[in-house]
Amino acid sequence: MTEDTTETETRCGFVTVIGAPNAGKSTLVNKMVGAKVSIVSPKVQTTRTRVLGISIRGVSQVVFIDTPGIFTPREREKLGRAMVQTAWKSIGEGDFVALIVDSEKGITRDTRSILETLASKQTPSILILNKIDLVPREKLLGLAAQANASSVFSETFMISALNGDGVDDFLKFCGDQARPGPWMFPEDQITDMPMRLLAAEVVREKLFLQLHQELPYALTVETVNWEEFKDGGVKIDAEIIVDRENQKGIVLGKNGARIKSVGAAARLDLMDMFDRKVHLFLRVKARPGWTNRAVHYRAMGLEFPV
Repeated sequence: MTEDTTETETRCGFVTVIGAPNAGKSTLVNKMVGAKVSIVSPKVQTTRTRVLGISIRGVSQVVFIDTPGIFTPREREKLGRAMVQTAWKSIGEGDFVALIVDSEKGITRDTRSILETLASKQTPSILILNKIDLVPREKLLGLAAQANASSVFSETFMISALNGDGVDDFLKFCGDQARPGPWMFPEDQITDMPMRLLAAEVVREKLFLQLHQELPYALTVETVNWEEFKDGGVKIDAEIIVDRENQKGIVLGKNGARIKSVGAAARLDLMDMFDRKVHLFLRVKARPGWTNRAVHYRAMGLEFPV
């Protein structure tokens, strides 16, 4: 535990949130912040880059580092490799690591690999069992015992990131662990993600939610133009990039209905997030082999894997 401080002394701490794909990392970070800073969908590998979510707990500013899901990508799968590299690199940014585990799935092969790596790195870590509302207590206790057999974790929390059960206890713990010192971000800032990138991510989220099984994995969104108006509004031009020409029709939908629906849903979210009028224009482009080009990784905030 941290030492006692005066009521006026500020604290700041960084927590890296890691886990297998779809464990609930982004849902938890959004819940901690109290606003959407990271996109969420039922699809695996929705989060592709490191995202900061900033929360205030009393005198403590807690910065949560949301990361892509950690899995074992194929050697030739550059996008997957870049995402996993980003997740592991983010561990060094946190004061400690919070490993979030999907209680329904238990200790999967990906989670077991993460446990082994954390043990070898001797990284200060805590365990978070998520989705406890979907699992009997007996199974939760057994899962906690199984995970803690690795001797990696100093604390265990059982939560539901979706409905908030146990989340406040975890946030209080993070605030207590924060070190005395100045806050690293202004009080009203909730993320470090540039608005251009955030706009592209929201569009990608809506695509993930609407395309379901038709979703091309090699799909990305880039903001290509951002124009500010005197009335405070903003015009955003974004490109939806697919890998093959025949995938454009999947995104557009019959008579362009799907892309219109995606644009409408994204615009509403962005107006709420930016608190301003948003004019959003989307177009679809096929760029074969885009996952082999470094320029697109920079647009996503990723390092191109070598």
